[in-house]
Amino acid sequence: QVHLVESGGARVPPGESLRISCEASGNIAGIYAMAWYRQAPGKQRDLVATIRDGEDTNYADFVKGRFTISRASGSNMLYLHMNNLKSGDTAVYYCNADSRDGAQKSYTDWGQGTQVTVSS
Repeated sequence: QVHLVESGGARVPPGESLRISCEASGNIAGIYAMAWYRQAPGKQRDLVATIRDGEDTNYADFVKGRFTISRASGSNMLYLHMNNLKSGDTAVYYCNADSRDGAQKSYTDWGQGTQVTVSS
């Protein structure tokens, strides 16, 4: 299993940029995919972006061209760089990791979230 801690959330004006981070500990070598999700008040948790093996990335349509997910292969750090932020991006952002242990048992772990508020 993996322990995840997000950081970097802040209040920023519309149009600005922000990078949030997720630090993983535990079974780092077993991680095969990581992702960012977000949840706005009163709404469901939505997938924002995923990354597999440090290279294969996918994005939700509502962030394509504005957000970039990154993680060096084998690294314990996951990032989400967000450009041209909009008020609709306001949410708690959660880090997610899929991993396997030596017995090939799969785990999905979540961080506690970091608040991003886009407001003038």
